[in-house]
Amino acid sequence: MYKIDLNSDLGESFGAYKMGNDTAVMDSVTSANIACGFHAGDPLVLNKTIRACIAKNVAMGAHPGYPDLVGFGRRNMNCTPDEEYADCLYQIGAAKAFCEANGVKLQHVKPHGAMYNQAAKNPVLAEAIAQAVKDLHGDIILLGLANSEFEKAAAKVGVPFAAEAFADRAYMPDGNLVPRSQPGAVIHDAALAAARVVRMATEGVVEAIDGTVINFRPHSVCLHGDTPEAVQMAAAVRQALAEAKVDVVCIKEVLGI
Repeated sequence: MYKIDLNSDLGESFGAYKMGNDTAVMDSVTSANIACGFHAGDPLVLNKTIRACIAKNVAMGAHPGYPDLVGFGRRNMNCTPDEEYADCLYQIGAAKAFCEANGVKLQHVKPHGAMYNQAAKNPVLAEAIAQAVKDLHGDIILLGLANSEFEKAAAKVGVPFAAEAFADRAYMPDGNLVPRSQPGAVIHDAALAAARVVRMATEGVVEAIDGTVINFRPHSVCLHGDTPEAVQMAAAVRQALAEAKVDVVCIKEVLGI
């Protein structure tokens, strides 16, 4: 029996501004990446999202990003490794504190947006993030792009690693994500996304934007919570996996830790 985790980026509302339908998405996912206030979210939203996860039996992860509320953390920044480490330690520490205050443990860390994309290709930045995860202790899992620098950094530093794929993002032939600035970067067809995820889970492959078949079997698949079709897509993916007899469980269960 195949096992896979479904994760979503949640807790991205800020003050009076509401983004996404978190509680509806939580009905279909098993892990949540919760914004920590730098690219989105705020302390009150962070706490409310953790409590909603507890009620829905969804595992919690920190979702640190660049200090870029205006750009939603999707603009590249020229950060030093020390800055990357400090920014991550600060944000993950906040999420971990809120989890512990609510009597639960932080399961994982997944960087957001530009931080994620830059570190996936940059071994120095990936190691800075992995070190921040390790220094917070508690066997926290680093969740990052499959076959990227994240996996190497996690092994070097000594933290558990989970390979991630994306249901609603197109891939380049080299396994990196198609930049959002390019046509076709985001997949909006729920049926297409669901079929891609089933193939990832059962065959260990995904088709790149040029038709190239990329080999990888992810531990977790991301469904973005800020897209208009997020709820429909999450439900379609979950149903398709059930029909393919794939168990949808949290990251720790997939990894067996």
